[in-house]
Amino acid sequence: MKARIQWAGEAMFLGESGSGHVVVMDGPPESGGRNLGVRPMEMLLLGLGGCSNYDVVSILKKSRQPIESCEAFLEAERASEDPKVFTKIHLHFVVKGRGLKEAQVKRAVELSAEKYCSASIMLGRAGVDITHDYEIVELG
Repeated sequence: MKARIQWAGEAMFLGESGSGHVVVMDGPPESGGRNLGVRPMEMLLLGLGGCSNYDVVSILKKSRQPIESCEAFLEAERASEDPKVFTKIHLHFVVKGRGLKEAQVKRAVELSAEKYCSASIMLGRAGVDITHDYEIVELG
């Protein structure tokens, strides 16, 4: 996997993935940025959420669960001193469908956390306290 990050002036950077997709990262105005893109640490949190949500949806589809929607809401805490690393991250999944089995949703969240989500497992091994929970919304 490769990536290229190009400085675009002030506190803005353009990140290009190995697959050719570009994303804008920018700092807040008080740090010289223009607030035109996500912060790099926000990007890391978004990556974790995307990785884990991808797993949960994929596992539920493979187990033939009638999933119609899945959202991951993440809350993170950071150290107060430099380096301001993540210390805690909580992922809350809201899974919607008709007739979803709770055991299958629980299993999908656990498998993502413990086996499949590379981002979550990597951050956990680096000392971040990562927790997960979920809720199921039955659609009428």
